Amino acid sequence: MNILLSPSSGEPIYLQIVRQVRGSILQGELTPGTPLPSIRQLAKDLQISVITTKRAYNELEQEGLIDSVVGKGSFVSGGNQEFIREQRLRLLEDKIRELLEECRNIPIDVEELVEWIRLVEKEGGHNR
Repeated sequence: MNILLSPSSGEPIYLQIVRQVRGSILQGELTPGTPLPSIRQLAKDLQISVITTKRAYNELEQEGLIDSVVGKGSFVSGGNQEFIREQRLRLLEDKIRELLEECRNIPIDVEELVEWIRLVEKEGGHNR
């Protein structure tokens, strides 16, 4: 797990951690059951306070994205798949809005866009 912090961003450090871990989970980079670094190890790796990493993990746990087991550590949750799916669909919706905006700038109508999508899918450009 690669977390990049920017002390000058104005966003609190713990929220930067939450945002990046959440993004990795929602993008499918971190799958259910994946262990996360311990709170102490993450604090050491990022050279920040243990309190800050604990606050980030607590936030992620409240969102249902991670589970913490005393003595075993924290893991990506497998129990909130519907929430994760909804969040991923929301991200997809944002990308579709960006794509439609770009189509308006070219201009390409929706029917032509759908043809392009089908063509790319047939060529195997769908990653699955």
